[in-house]
Amino acid sequence: MQSPFWHYASTFDAQEVMHRHAVANPRPREGLLVNFLDVAIDPEVLPSVLTPMAGLVEGVPIPANWHADIAEWGAALRAVDLAGPRFTMIELGCGWGCWVNNMGAAARATGRDVRLIGVEGDSKYAELAHAAMARNGFTDDQWTIINGIAAGTSGTALFPRQVGTGDWGLEPVFDATEEQQREAIESGAFNVLPMVPLRDITADHERIDLLHIDIQGGETAFVSECLDVMNEKVGYVVIGTHTRQIEGELFDILSGAGWILEMERPAVLMLTEAGPITTVDGLQGWRNKRLNP
Repeated sequence: MQSPFWHYASTFDAQEVMHRHAVANPRPREGLLVNFLDVAIDPEVLPSVLTPMAGLVEGVPIPANWHADIAEWGAALRAVDLAGPRFTMIELGCGWGCWVNNMGAAARATGRDVRLIGVEGDSKYAELAHAAMARNGFTDDQWTIINGIAAGTSGTALFPRQVGTGDWGLEPVFDATEEQQREAIESGAFNVLPMVPLRDITADHERIDLLHIDIQGGETAFVSECLDVMNEKVGYVVIGTHTRQIEGELFDILSGAGWILEMERPAVLMLTEAGPITTVDGLQGWRNKRLNP
């Protein structure tokens, strides 16, 4: 059976982009996994999968690797290609800092200066992101990791605590009431975090070359609330989608606002009597023609 990761549509040659950005001879590092962009990854970010891969160097991930597929790698690298001499990106739901590390490394390899911002609700992943940025040679003035929840407006959110690492599907509770906050603290099952508006995150930057969004089902609400900021400042957006309904809603919102869809791979479904279940998230890459004509 052919991999679903071959089934994408794009306006550019995503595989050519990936091969062009691939580092010729990534160097292996003891205890770490190294990928095709010469980014070193601590197996602790996903121990069950990555521990046996420590010390290895991955090739170009076609059609996919343990984390992403042609569609996502290609779309994110497309944003690097469209950037000017400085590459600035924001990763929402950054986990261990996957995309800020990878796209930062790709942009740096082309001679671009970089500014990298990650927003993550899980404190353990935020710590791993700090370590990853240092491990991969980014200086303190090139990156910022925010332990909070990206949103359209300010407020307070609850984020589930996890014991270790490896759970990528945790969802926040937005606009938590004082009673919900009190109950969350008493239960010990949630962290109380600030909701950080996208306008605040982008305030010090004239242009964001790439906004990477992976926020576990909140894509439509976030894009709707932040569309004015995105129209004004974001050149390219890569969005992980979690249902076909969300995909259709994003088509309407972003196409209606004049964005150009350049990459699309639909979510992979499993059909059950109870209804369709998403087994693999979908992916969309959109170009803002105001900033990238």
